[in-house]
Amino acid sequence: MRSLLLVNVELIWIKFSTVNNSKMNVIKIKQVRSAIKRPADQKATIKALGFRRLNHVVEKEETPQIMGMINKVKHLIVIVD
Repeated sequence: MRSLLLVNVELIWIKFSTVNNSKMNVIKIKQVRSAIKRPADQKATIKALGFRRLNHVVEKEETPQIMGMINKVKHLIVIVD
């Protein structure tokens, strides 16, 4: 039963991960301020965006989830052209 459930979950994951094959806009964001002495949720957001150090630039797809994360820590990052 457990393996059958696991197979169903994998199939559902494949279905939803391949539904939207359109190219999303890629944006570059750069961390310009430290996350030291910031609330834990902002530190977690910086980490989830993929930043490892100051002046680190990462490329992310422009999805509503990523834009919400960027909005949450907009005082610590800049969008690079």
